[in-house]
Amino acid sequence: MNLTIRPATPDDLPTAYAFLCDLEDETLDQAKFEAVYSRNLANPAVFYRVAELGGEVVGFLSCHVQHLLHHTGPVGEIQELYVRPDCRNQRIGHAFMKFLDELVGEEGLVNLEVTTNQKRTDTARFYEQTGFARTHWKLVKQVIH
Repeated sequence: MNLTIRPATPDDLPTAYAFLCDLEDETLDQAKFEAVYSRNLANPAVFYRVAELGGEVVGFLSCHVQHLLHHTGPVGEIQELYVRPDCRNQRIGHAFMKFLDELVGEEGLVNLEVTTNQKRTDTARFYEQTGFARTHWKLVKQVIH
């Protein structure tokens, strides 16, 4: 398997958009998505990575780093992690985790966090198998504009 994890680029935007629409099971506002993607690419505290398998992009990772008072240091939070369904169970998610482990050291992160929808039981199991523990509750208030 010829797998590469590399920084995402502006050219990866259409693929990232398709992946995130699939992940969220909805068609996201493309213009807003493009604006956020471009803004985050320029932000040194946001790490976008893609997984390439045989030269084809098959996965996307987004990790945001924030300096949080209650942790007294930088915390990485996985915002999105997607692997194309036909490419799952090939350790691509584990390759993303290896990148994140390296990021922890490079950025001096005090911890790494992830939140996943309760309906994604396989996803939660993956995170637990890669060292994450269920320690917090996340509550979401929907805001309508």
